[in-house]
Order: sequence, then structure tokens, then C-alpha cells
Amino acid sequence: MCDVGGVRQNALVISIRSFWGALPREGRWLLSTVAIQTLGRGLTLPFTIIYLHEVRGFDLGLSGALMSLIAIVGLIVTGPGGTLIDRFGARKILLVGLAAMIAGCTLLAFATHPAVAAVGLILIGVNFGVSWPGFNALIAAVVKGDLRQQYFGVNFALVNLGIGVGGIIGGFYVDVDSPETFTVIFLVDAISCLIPAALLLGPLRHVRTQSVPDHGAPPVGGYREILRQPAVLWLTLLTFLAMFIGYGQMEAGFPAYARQVAEVSTQVIGFAFAVNTVVIVLLQFTVLRLITGKRRTRVMWVMALVWAASWLILGAAGLLPDSLAAAIGVLAFMGVFAFGETLLQPTVPAIYNDLASDHNRGRYNAINSAAFQGGAIAGPIAAGLLLDQGLDAVYIGVMVVGCLGIGVLSTALERRIPASANGVPTPESVSG
Repeated sequence: MCDVGGVRQNALVISIRSFWGALPREGRWLLSTVAIQTLGRGLTLPFTIIYLHEVRGFDLGLSGALMSLIAIVGLIVTGPGGTLIDRFGARKILLVGLAAMIAGCTLLAFATHPAVAAVGLILIGVNFGVSWPGFNALIAAVVKGDLRQQYFGVNFALVNLGIGVGGIIGGFYVDVDSPETFTVIFLVDAISCLIPAALLLGPLRHVRTQSVPDHGAPPVGGYREILRQPAVLWLTLLTFLAMFIGYGQMEAGFPAYARQVAEVSTQVIGFAFAVNTVVIVLLQFTVLRLITGKRRTRVMWVMALVWAASWLILGAAGLLPDSLAAAIGVLAFMGVFAFGETLLQPTVPAIYNDLASDHNRGRYNAINSAAFQGGAIAGPIAAGLLLDQGLDAVYIGVMVVGCLGIGVLSTALERRIPASANGVPTPESVSG
């Protein structure tokens, strides 16, 4: 009876008050400013290509190529960044990344020449390459046990809240006929980076992500040795496919299908992204309560089925173009897809960090980041090729089959990871 009660108590830990009370002081500092930090990014994220093309007058092809520098540089930097995090600690590397972000946003605010914009976007890409593994390693060093999965989920909801609110504010504020409005939002994005920098230099200055050197311990392996572990390899493939099917379609495949096939207005697409943010913010705590103590690989299966359903809904919207039903279908797609996101984001980062040790946590999170970015780069390419050829049904079919592939990979992963990394309560956590 004691054991069952322990599991039940564990499963009910998720409420805003109990979650906040369970966090260590450093965790509260990290979480309390997430939405404010990301609000600046939300101000600029949807409008950067509009700024480059319509305000600065760069042709659309060049503007797209410039935008791709963020992802390309981020992918290049991620690997070395993970190694540096393990060697020098996440805090120092994050401060370097934030300095690059501040410089990049400031340059972009006044970029009247493509070369200046390119330098600014490269610097932003440097920050993107180190921020994911850096902050995930920092979180894992501060938050332990089941609370870690919950933290990743809540953090994801707050990131979406900040970006969503920032996007709404930016949409009302910026004006292509007033270049100074774009200058302001990029400067605000730069200033918002001072908040995490202040945390890292102040309340979080004592947090260590790297372990104390032990000269008697065997040397820690590099990326090749980590990727040779079957659990890491299967998890990385799963992450790549999830990003290819999911986030890789959000900025390219989904808007293109909604416009060209379902023939909905740009306003409907904008509302769809708002629906995405609202669903994540409203449902994340409920989802966390439901999945606590459940096998994370089984949660991924549910997520795969939810995403498959969302793509089928979008496919149905394409069968009724330029109609109210199509608009409802596009909005419904994004709502159902967002529900799947609330299942994905708490689980995958938690598995990576539960598999890692303090000696190699930066590299584990860098592998996670690289798989994410690789899928986010490959997804739009595949979408463009299929939709450009008019293969609308094939595009939806590829997305649905890919979702089922995520489920298959989850089953393969379950056989290869320890129960503790799969979210199964251990005897110690149950008795506690």
C-alpha cells in the first residue's frame, strides 16, 4: 500500500503551486524569466524575412538564403559547443552565445547591406548552436528526478507563451513603411538577452554542469562513442524524424499546403499559429500530470498517433479548398498538432539527460540539438519538392507514414534504454 501511495503522490505532483514549491532556488530563477526572455525573440522571429525583403530591399531569394544561415551555422556550432560545455561548463559558453546574439541582433537592426545582415545572422546562429545544449545541461544540473521531465514541459509552454505574445505585439507594432519599427524590435530582442546573462552572472553563477575532474576515472568518450550506444542512436533517429515531420513543416510545408491546396487566407494561417500557442499553454500542465510515471516511449507512441491524426485533418482540409470547412480544418490541424507537442517536449530532452552523466551532458544535448536542427532543415526541402510538383496527397501520406515511423522507433528504443531513463518509477522514488 505504501508503494502504491508513493506512485500516486508522484503522479499528482503537477500543479502550478506544488511544482513551483518542489523546484530548487536556481530552478525558480531559470523558469521565472523564460517568457520574458523569449518575448524578444517572438517580436522578430515571424518578421525577419519581411524585414530583409520589404524593408531593406534584398530580393526574396537572397533573403531566404540569408535566413538559412541561422540554421546552418547553428548546426555547425552545435557539436563543438557541446564539447566546450562539457569542458568549461554551460554557464561560460552560454554567456559567449548571448554576447553573439546581442551583437547579431544589433547589427541586423541597422543592416542596410546584405553582408552586414549576413554577419548578424551568423552571430545569431552561433547563439542558437550553443543555447539549446547549454540551457538543457543547465536545467539538468539544477533539476533532478521526475521533476526534470516536468520542468522541460513547463519550460516549453513558457517559451511558446513568450514567442506567441511577442509575435502578436510585433504584428501590431511593425510597419514596412516605417523601417525604424523594425530597428526597435531587433534592439528589444538584443536587450532581452541581458536577462539570462544577468542570471548567469548573478544567482546562477555557482551552478556547475561539468563534473569535478577525477584523474583516476577512465577518459570520457567523444561523440562517436556516445552514438555507438544503441539507445542514443535510436533516440537520435527518432528525434530527427519527429523534427522532420513536425517542426520542419511549420515554417514551410504547413503554410504552403494551407495556402496552395486548402486555399485559406493568410489571416487563417496566422490564427492557426495563435491556436498552437494557446493549446500548448493551456494543456501542458494537464498533460504533464497524465504522463508522470508513464513510460516515455509509450507517450511517444501516443504523440505519433496524435500527429498522424493532425496531418489527416489537414489533408481533409485540402479536399475542400477555399471554404469554411478548409479554414476550420487548418485551425483544427494546428490545435491537434499542438497537443502532440505537449507530449513530445517533456519526454525527449528528459531521456537524453537521464542517459547522460555530468561528464558528457553537453555532448548529449548537442546530439539532441543537431538532430532537431537536421530535421528542421530537411523538412522544408522535402515539403518544397513534393508540393512544387503538385504531389499534395503524397505529401500528406509521407507525413502520416513518418508519424507511424516515430512509433516504431519508440518501440525499438524502449528495448534499449534503462527503465529509469524511460520515466518508470524506481523503487527509491516509489518509497519516497
